[in-house]
Amino acid sequence: MENTIAIFSDNRIQKVGLLIDKTNFSETKSLVKDLISNGFLSENIKIIMYCDTINKTEIETYPTFGSSAISWNGKIVDPVVSEFINEKTDLLISFYEVERAILLQITKQSKAEFKVGFATIDQRLNHFMINTTLTDYDIFVKELFKYLKLLNKI
Repeated sequence: MENTIAIFSDNRIQKVGLLIDKTNFSETKSLVKDLISNGFLSENIKIIMYCDTINKTEIETYPTFGSSAISWNGKIVDPVVSEFINEKTDLLISFYEVERAILLQITKQSKAEFKVGFATIDQRLNHFMINTTLTDYDIFVKELFKYLKLLNKI
């Protein structure tokens, strides 16, 4: 895997992409609420969630995809996932701490100008890593906004 370009835009963050591993995290609404309370507009947050097993009868709040979104040769075949990847955002929050091929691929291919994730994930994928866990999402958000302010991104 090639290195992420170290240079990123100095533009302020407005549009946010949020990639969540729903398999290991069930507090998406609280996470989004925290992002909004820190200044991001709800209409500027695009969310997509990965889940190991998708229950066809369960109604999802946000677009959800499974491992079938990627083909055997690593190509994204789900149009919702492709749209998420190709949408220009100022910030991608890769909210997963277990490396799954599909999540790594989405993070790598994302057109986001600035990428943030967990320190447990391949460090070549993100511009900035936060050393915490999924269960401590409030600490993640606190650290994220602390550094976004320091970097003059918000």
